[in-house]
Amino acid sequence: MTTTLIVILSLGYLGMLFAIAYWADRRADQNRSVISNATIYALSLAVYCTAWTFYGSVGRAAATGVGFLPIYLGPTLIAALWGTLLLKMVRVSKSQRITSIADFIASRYGKSHLLGGIVTIIAVLGIVPYIALQLKAISRSFTILLTYPEVTMPNATDSLPLLQDTTLYVALLLALFTILFGTRHLDASERHEGMVAAIAFESIVKLVAFIAVGLFVTFQLHDGFTDLFDKAETAGILNPLIVDGMDGYENWFSLTLLSALAVMMLPRQFQVAVVENSSEHHLRRAIWLFPLYLFLINIFVIPIALAGQLTFAGADVDADTFVLTLPMAYHQSTLTLLAFLGGLSAATGMVIVETIALSTMVCNDLVMPVLLRRWKQIPPNADLSQLLLRIRRGAILLILLLGFLYFRLAGEAYALVSIGLISFSAVAQFAPAMIIGLYWRGGTRDGALAGLLSGFSIWIYTLLLPSFAKSGWLPVGLLEDGPFGIELLKPQALFGLTGLNEITHCLFWSMTLNIGTYILFSFWRTPRVNEATQATLFVDALKHQRFLGVGLWRGTAEIDELLHLAERFLGARRAQAVFQAYATRRKIQGIKQLPADAETVHFAETLLAGAIGSASARVMVSSVTAEESLGMDEVLNILDEASQIRAYSHELEKKSQELEAATRELKEANERLQELDRVKDDFMSSVTHELRTPLASIRAFSEILNDDPEIELNERRRFLGIIVSETKRLSRLVNQVLDLAKIESGRADWNAEDVDLLEVVEQALASTEQLFAERGTQVIRETPNSACMVTGDRDRLMQVLVNLLSNANKFVSEKSGIVCVGLHTYHDRYEISVADNGTGIAADELPNIFEKFRQAGTASNKPIGTGLGLPISKRIIEHLGGRLWAESDAENGAIFTFAIPKKQNDALPPGETHAEKDSDRG
Repeated sequence: MTTTLIVILSLGYLGMLFAIAYWADRRADQNRSVISNATIYALSLAVYCTAWTFYGSVGRAAATGVGFLPIYLGPTLIAALWGTLLLKMVRVSKSQRITSIADFIASRYGKSHLLGGIVTIIAVLGIVPYIALQLKAISRSFTILLTYPEVTMPNATDSLPLLQDTTLYVALLLALFTILFGTRHLDASERHEGMVAAIAFESIVKLVAFIAVGLFVTFQLHDGFTDLFDKAETAGILNPLIVDGMDGYENWFSLTLLSALAVMMLPRQFQVAVVENSSEHHLRRAIWLFPLYLFLINIFVIPIALAGQLTFAGADVDADTFVLTLPMAYHQSTLTLLAFLGGLSAATGMVIVETIALSTMVCNDLVMPVLLRRWKQIPPNADLSQLLLRIRRGAILLILLLGFLYFRLAGEAYALVSIGLISFSAVAQFAPAMIIGLYWRGGTRDGALAGLLSGFSIWIYTLLLPSFAKSGWLPVGLLEDGPFGIELLKPQALFGLTGLNEITHCLFWSMTLNIGTYILFSFWRTPRVNEATQATLFVDALKHQRFLGVGLWRGTAEIDELLHLAERFLGARRAQAVFQAYATRRKIQGIKQLPADAETVHFAETLLAGAIGSASARVMVSSVTAEESLGMDEVLNILDEASQIRAYSHELEKKSQELEAATRELKEANERLQELDRVKDDFMSSVTHELRTPLASIRAFSEILNDDPEIELNERRRFLGIIVSETKRLSRLVNQVLDLAKIESGRADWNAEDVDLLEVVEQALASTEQLFAERGTQVIRETPNSACMVTGDRDRLMQVLVNLLSNANKFVSEKSGIVCVGLHTYHDRYEISVADNGTGIAADELPNIFEKFRQAGTASNKPIGTGLGLPISKRIIEHLGGRLWAESDAENGAIFTFAIPKKQNDALPPGETHAEKDSDRG
C-alpha cells in the first residue's frame, strides 16, 4: 500500500467525522438535537476504549492472558453506581455550569483557583503519556501498513530525525481537527453536539472493525473457538495465558479499582459523561449499554492474541499489532484497512475529547487567574472572547506536542497498556477529593490540596521518573539502588514494599497518603464559609431539583455592570440574547427592568462559569458587585432554613399521600356500604317473600276452615297440617335471623364439651335421612372407625352439618343426586366435607358465598331459604377455632369443608406418621 493511499484514506475518514460533527451542530442550531438520545450518549462513553483497547488489550492478553480483564471489569462494576454517583455529579455540574473536572473539584471546595490549578497541572502531566500512547499507536500502524503485504516492525523513532518522524505530523493533524471540532464556541458548558455525534460514530466503527478481525481470525483462519483453543493448547500457549493471568489477586484488585476510578476521573470521561450529558434519564440506558459495549469489544481479544502467537511464532512481531498484522499476514487488504481505521477511530476519539477537556482546564484554571491579576490593565471595552478562544486553541497544540515529546523521550520503553496505566494512576488521585467530597461535608480545601499533592508526588516518584529511567534519560541506579543508595527509597519498592507490580505499588502508596492527608488536614480546621456553602450544595444535590445557592448571596449590584461583564467574555450579541432570554423566563419585559437581586447575580455568575470556570466567574462577579460577607452562623441559618423548607415540602408531600390513601379507603368503604345496602335490599326482599309465602298459606287455609265448618274431617286435618308446617317454617326463619344476630353480637350461648365428630356425622345423617329419601338422593359416607374427639358445642356442630347436608340435597337432581360425606384425619385437625354432584357454584359467586343474605343460583333456580345458613355456619366454625370453605366444579358440583382442631391431648400414637393418618381419606 502506498503512502498516498493511506494518507488519503485517513484524511477522508477524518473529513467524514468532521462532516458528521458539522451536520449535528446544524441540527442543534435548528433545535433538532441529534445527541438527545440515550443510545448516542452511551456510545459516546465508549471513548474510554482507545488505541489501548484496540491494540493494547491484545498485547496484554498475549503477555498475561486473562490479566487484561480488570481494565474492563472495573468500569462494568462502577456503572452499577451511576444511578446515584454519576447522577449527583451531573446534577451538580448542571446547576453550577461546571466545565471540567478541575472546575468540579475547585467548586466543591469554595471555588478555589489554587485547587483548580493544581488539578489542571496533575491532569495535563498525567494525561500526556496517554496522548503519547495514541500517537504511538497511529504512527506505528501507519508505518506497518506501508510494508503491506509484508509484516515488518518499525524501527525506534528516537533514532529518526525530528522532521522525518511520522508521529509529529500525526500530532499536528490531530491538533488541527481538535481545534475544528471543539473550539468554535467559547462557552465550554454548552454541549459540543457535533463532537459527541462524531465520537458515537467512531465508537461504532472501532467496534465493527475489531469484531470483524475477531470473526476472521476465529471462523476463517480456524474452525471456531474450540479449534483455535485446541491448537493453542497443542502449541503450549493456552494454559500459561489462563494460569498466569489469574495469578496475583492483589494485581487484579488494584487494576479493577484503578479502572473503575479512571472511567469517572479521566478528563475526557468527565467531559462526555457529565458536561455533555443532555438528560439525567440517559443514565438509565448507559448503566447497561456501556458494559455491554465493553463486553462486545473484548469477546475476541483472547482469540486474536492466540492466533497471533500461532501465526507469528518465532517472528519478531509485537503483540500490540496483532489486530493489524494478522489480516496483513493473510493478504486481507480490505480487512487490513478496516482494522487501520478502527485503530485510527479509537485514537482520534480519545485525543479530540481529551485535549478539548484539558484545554478548557488550562484556559480557565491556569491562564484566567493570571489575566485576573492584570484585569485593571485590560481596556474596559476589550472583547476577551476571541482571546480566550485563541488560548484554548494554543493549549490544544501545546498538549499534543507534549504528548509527542513524551513519546520521543519515553514512549518506546513501554507497551501501550503500560503507558495507559501510568495515566490511570495519575487521574486516580482526584478520587478522594471528588468522591468523598460528594458525601462528606467536612472536607476542606486544605485537605483536598494536601491529598492531591501527596498522591501526585508519589505518582511522579514511583511511576513517571522510572519511565524516564527505563528510557535512559535518568540513571538506572535510581531504580536498582534508590536515590543516594538508600534502598528504602527505591521508587518501585518504596519503604521496603516488594512483591507488587509497579502499578499496584504506586496505587497503594499514593492512595494511602492521598486519603490519609485529605482526612487529616480536613479535621485540622473547620470549613470556611464558602467551603461549607459549597459542601452543602454538593452533598445534598440529590435532595433538591433546584440550585439553592441563590439565597446565600447578599449585597448590591447593577444590571448594566453584570451585562457589560458578560459582553466582555461572551461577546455583546450573545450576552444580550442570553440576558433577554433570562428576563423573558422571569416574565420581565426588558433587560433594564431586571432586578439586581441574588437570583440575577447567580445567573450572571453561572453564565460566566460556562466560559471561564466557576472560580474565575466568582472573582469577576465580585469585582462588579458589593457583596456583604456572611458569617458561618448566617450561612448555617440560611442552609437550615432551606433544609426546613425541604423538610416541610416532604411533610406536605407525605400528608398529601396520606390524604390520597384516606380518600381511597373512604371510597372503598363507600362502595362497600353501597354493596351492603344493595344486599340489605335483597335480604328484605327475600325475607319478605319468605314471610309472605307461609303467611299466605296459613291465611288461605284458615279462611277455608272458617268459612266452611262442614268440611270433611280428612280434608280439615290436611289443612291443619299445612298450617302447622308453615308455622314451623316461620319459626325457623325468625330463629335464623335471631341466631345470626346473637352470634355476631357475641351474646350467643356456647356449650364447650368433648365431642366425637363421628357421632355428630351419624346423628346429622339420621336427622336428614327423610330429606334425602324424598328426593331419591344417594348418600355415601367416608368415615374412620375410631373416635374423632374435639372440644366444641355439639348442638352447634350438628347445626352446621345439618345445614350443609340440607343445602347439598337442595342442589342435586331428583332421583340421580349423590351426596358424599367425609370425615378425614390430619395430624392437628379433623376435616368434614360435604360434596354433591349438583349444579355447582358459579365462579363469580364463589368468593361471596358466605356473605349474609347471599344465595347461589340464578333468580329462576334459587332454592327456598334466606341465605343465612352458610354465614351462620361459618361464624360457628370460626368461633370454635376452625375454618369453613367452599370449592366448586361445574362438572362435579360443590364441596363444602370445615376443619376443626383436634382435642389438645389427642396426639399421634407412637410410630404413626402423618402420611398414615392422611390415608384415612380412603
